[in-house]
Amino acid sequence: MNKILSIGCALALVSATSASALTLESPQVTNDKTFNNQQIFNQWGCTGDNVSPELKWSDVPEGTKSFAVTLYDPDAPTGSGWWHWVTINIPADATGLDLGAGAKGGDKLPKGASMLRNDFGFMGYGGACPPPMAKPHNYHITVYALDVDNLGVPADASPALAGYYILQHDLAKAVITAPTNAR
Repeated sequence: MNKILSIGCALALVSATSASALTLESPQVTNDKTFNNQQIFNQWGCTGDNVSPELKWSDVPEGTKSFAVTLYDPDAPTGSGWWHWVTINIPADATGLDLGAGAKGGDKLPKGASMLRNDFGFMGYGGACPPPMAKPHNYHITVYALDVDNLGVPADASPALAGYYILQHDLAKAVITAPTNAR
């Protein structure tokens, strides 16, 4: 039994290490560096430009049928984090999102993609805005390669429900983390 388990674990390790590693890059956001003023929210006492960053992904795993992109702050003082941006049903032939693609209305999104309501209460990109006097918050921009072309998420779904659907169909993900100080 132990030999079978060992062989199974070895095959899983080989399979996991030979799989494509999705990568994510942005001209505006560098991993482990704070957001530029351009990506900071422009309400609630924050005075940024509230422009979603340009995102480029590559090394897409075989079987990818769509993508989702989220911006999430696990350090928000809510007990459940804060969803700043959720974009779903990005077509499989997309290699990224343009600067400002998260604008309200979604006019700059690839055809078929849509945004869900963020925790600020609107459909679009809501930039970083840590509370006054808070420790730095670690904002996670994540692209997910998914095994379905349409997640089937209701248009009025919460970001948490979208996250549930995303994680049920996740083939790979890549993350940029931007720690940002309080204002």
